[in-house]
Amino acid sequence: MVCALYYGWVQHLVLVDGHHLLYRAYWAIPRTLRTSRGEQVNTVFGVASMLLNLLRAEQPDALLFCFDAGEETFRHQENATYKEGRAETPDDFYPQIPRVIELLAAVGVRHVSDPRFEADDFLCSYAQAGCRAGMRVTIVSGDRDILQLANDQVRVAIPHKGYQATEYLGAAEVLAKYGIRPDQVASWKGLMGDASDNLPGVKGIGPKTASQLLQQYESLEGIYAHLADIRPAVRSKLEHDREQAFFCERMARLVCDIPLPVPLDELAMRDLPAETLQQFFDAFEFTLLTRRLREYLATEPGRRMFQAPAAMQVSKPAAAQDAAAQMALL
Repeated sequence: MVCALYYGWVQHLVLVDGHHLLYRAYWAIPRTLRTSRGEQVNTVFGVASMLLNLLRAEQPDALLFCFDAGEETFRHQENATYKEGRAETPDDFYPQIPRVIELLAAVGVRHVSDPRFEADDFLCSYAQAGCRAGMRVTIVSGDRDILQLANDQVRVAIPHKGYQATEYLGAAEVLAKYGIRPDQVASWKGLMGDASDNLPGVKGIGPKTASQLLQQYESLEGIYAHLADIRPAVRSKLEHDREQAFFCERMARLVCDIPLPVPLDELAMRDLPAETLQQFFDAFEFTLLTRRLREYLATEPGRRMFQAPAAMQVSKPAAAQDAAAQMALL
């Protein structure tokens, strides 16, 4: 992937798998967290907390959240059982999604979705567009499909502990951790499948064997072109599930040429409305997050990113016990 035009107003583009953060937040924060009005807000609080951590850690010049929009993407049309078998999402999760969208609007962060595609496809399309524009790209996601995008300009950030212990994977880290190159990820998943997407792959082939086969034969096509050279126990499994392997590979391969619904130049993180975000925190009684926002506004990156009156800024960090009160997010 060759980077070309450089956008002087932006150097670092951060793309967020919105549903990944939603689910992490939902399960990380006690479901008993409610406002004085009785509204459950654990997911909203968790996403807001991670967003503040992300802004501090990544200092993005541009930021976009990508969401799944429905259950009828082209993958569902090709495979009626795609993603079947996933655990049911609790009912108290869904009412909080509009509140998270309100949070993004309050902070001035754009988001995209489309019923025809998954969030991963938007992450891919924006990552490639950002790289072509000369940007450094960070993709925040825990989905291993995204690893196929890692290269010298694109890294994958897997958040842990509320973005306080984030794992970063570029091409070299993907190779070191999984034994494959990013361009082999789709073939790797074609072989071992993906239970989370209800894609079985080749029955009896796990991650280690899949990596070894790809190290030796480069691709799924290369593996099947050399079946005679593969030991009989593995060869019989490959022969039995050949069609399934190529189908699962196709399901795992991301779409990277979606027309961008929001242009790159509308993702800039500058002159954001700090007062509006504080009003959102006040409305949901997130007093701890209000304090953290004010601390961030006192930093140079915070001043560069937000518009805020001096009254919102503080000169000293919150006490250590306040940090502990964040409930050890994630």
